Amino acid sequence: QVQLVESGGGSVQAGGSLRISCVMSTSTDFDYCMAWFRQAPGKKREAVATIDSDGITSYVESVKGRFTISQDNKKRTLYLQMNGLKAEDTAMYYCAADEVDYGVESGPDPFAYWGQGTQVTVSS
Repeated sequence: QVQLVESGGGSVQAGGSLRISCVMSTSTDFDYCMAWFRQAPGKKREAVATIDSDGITSYVESVKGRFTISQDNKKRTLYLQMNGLKAEDTAMYYCAADEVDYGVESGPDPFAYWGQGTQVTVSS
């Protein structure tokens, strides 16, 4: 059983920064593939960044150079540092995990475990 709880969302002006977090609760020591997704109103859920069990990261093109995914394995916490935020980054951000390694190109379907989301709003 895996539970994911996101936090750290909020409102920020364009150009600003925000860090969101996701804490995983699990009874296993398995190294999961972790990911951040986002979904804006009326749009499909899209992968933002992933970090696999070997620590290899991947990013959607629109956030490269601005967002950084990282994790603290001891604390079972996943982070997304977002710099240079733009109005189009406004969305609900979700944390996801799976036993299999995936990159952003895999999309949301393969991921088995999901958090409830945290809202990020960027005003221009």
